[in-house]
Amino acid sequence: MRNTAKITTAVLAAGALTLGLSGCGADSSATDGPLIVAASPVPHAEILNYVKDNLAEKEGLDLQVKEFTDYVTPNTATQDGSVGANYFQNKPYLDDFNKKNGTDIVPVVTVHLEPLGLYSHKVKKADDLKSGATVAIPNDTVNEARALKLLASDGLITLQAGVGNEATPSDIAKNPKNLKFKELEAAQTPRSLDDVDAAVVNGNYAIESDLKPSKDALVLESPKNNPYGNFLAVKKGNEDDPRVKKLAKLLTSPEVKKFIQDKYAGSVLASF
Repeated sequence: MRNTAKITTAVLAAGALTLGLSGCGADSSATDGPLIVAASPVPHAEILNYVKDNLAEKEGLDLQVKEFTDYVTPNTATQDGSVGANYFQNKPYLDDFNKKNGTDIVPVVTVHLEPLGLYSHKVKKADDLKSGATVAIPNDTVNEARALKLLASDGLITLQAGVGNEATPSDIAKNPKNLKFKELEAAQTPRSLDDVDAAVVNGNYAIESDLKPSKDALVLESPKNNPYGNFLAVKKGNEDDPRVKKLAKLLTSPEVKKFIQDKYAGSVLASF
């Protein structure tokens, strides 16, 4: 039961959001009303709020940003119409989510990459991890596989040939340091750093925790041919919503690229 409690809580939260928005009279499906976008706080909501404050009015876009700290509710809220779009995830994660939940959410435009990194409060280099060290990794299917691939890229482990985006510790072929793995909700991984020897942390959660991926990571994903770019997504059929098209254009504008470069200094990379 890796995520049952989390998903149940998130679904209930999505239902509460639906009621809350209904009570305010907001209708995310009305193409002439505000576009409500669900987003992780950092960097997604920050980027959206930059667009809202500096670019949206000129394009005639009424943009509203709703922040969520988990990786489930933004999709359930998009599927049920509580929000008109979301911005927080990558394609392997979305494919897995749609398959498991019967949803039909689709990407619109890729905006940025948050490199996944290995961090530690106890060692300065990955090679310094001792035999039997405990490493925290995200427990959702795609990010767990992504974390294991990151460790494999640095030679800390070897994965069995052919494993894809559903790899788990049971798919490890070689583990020369006899590393032990602690599977946690992705948001909890940076908070575990005082309790484990190292942790693999998603870029957004690293930044929220004052970690600087470009400087602090012992091992960091390469952006080259990386399939984990984060994108604006909508429920299938809403891709041609004029509000969504306006936002997609603004999210891939030169102004947003400069904002990402200036604010995140290599910890978040524009993908356009």
